[in-house]
Amino acid sequence: METASLTLAEFAPRPELVTRTTSIDRPHTPVVDAHSHLGDEFGGGWHRRPVAELLDTLDASGVELLVDLDGGWGEAVLDRRLRKFKEAAPDRFACFGGIDWAAWSDRGDTFPEWAAARLTAQVRRGAQGLKIWKPFGLTVSDSHGRRVPVDDPRLDPVWATAAELGIPVLIHVADPVAFFRPLDAGNERYELLRAYPHWHLGRPGLPRFETVIGELATLVARHPTTTFIGAHVGCYAENLAWVSDLLDRCPNFYVDLAARLDELARQPYTARRFIVRHQDRVLFGTDWPADVAMYGTHYRFLETDDEHFLGPAGHRPGVSWPLTGIRLPGRVLRKVYRTNALRLLATGRRS
Repeated sequence: METASLTLAEFAPRPELVTRTTSIDRPHTPVVDAHSHLGDEFGGGWHRRPVAELLDTLDASGVELLVDLDGGWGEAVLDRRLRKFKEAAPDRFACFGGIDWAAWSDRGDTFPEWAAARLTAQVRRGAQGLKIWKPFGLTVSDSHGRRVPVDDPRLDPVWATAAELGIPVLIHVADPVAFFRPLDAGNERYELLRAYPHWHLGRPGLPRFETVIGELATLVARHPTTTFIGAHVGCYAENLAWVSDLLDRCPNFYVDLAARLDELARQPYTARRFIVRHQDRVLFGTDWPADVAMYGTHYRFLETDDEHFLGPAGHRPGVSWPLTGIRLPGRVLRKVYRTNALRLLATGRRS
């Protein structure tokens, strides 16, 4: 095939750079994957596969505890998850519940109290946290059809209930900043958004990225007794200074590293300083289906200073960039890999 006939989709250059390759078969310390999924869409369908097979994968990867965020909001879904995984290996899995936003249209002004009561019921059944998915702040609407802001005071009973129950709220708002920008030649996710145009959030009727992320900061600051975990490096991995400022201002705010290795690896010096500075507030997470090679790539990024290697997504233009390792100190790795997450899950593990 001649070069002139290549399309963008076919262009996949092979780097000629000669670099060191380090294989990390086992992490520095046992790991808690604080952001994972076991369902179909993000988890590779592990909920339909034998638990023993999943445990073999976790054992081979050095993962002692996996947090499944796919518990949903209905007791039936949560109960199925708990029966399959928690009953089979109670010390190896934690499961988070959720909120059924669609019920707002029927329940009207009583929805926040109803949602808080449902959260209490989920925790009594065995949920160890609350997962807030990214439609919140974008497309979630109230009974009048109006967008519900992330910091909507009507939802204060939900966040207060999470504080009373002693469980963390893992919250994902917005999406990569480029998803909100004009879909033109200057958009760094152009190839991805052309392939999946429904992911583009710069459409009329949707809020700006800055609006949603600002509402998140207001929410966290207004509920100092509620523990919030900002998914994907605080939902703003492109601006670690912003995330660092929120961490400094709000001791109740934590972040996970899930699905943002590429963002961190293109600013490796800043990323390393960020994690070392906030080493007590950063949690390891993947947001990828459990797999030995996938975990090994994460360990290589965190534990080595290898350069220009592929992340879990491989070579996907507009999706991922080559990684540069940040070689965290051992004392920091122990906290990020394990102890920070175990501290936040301690109440839920006792319940």
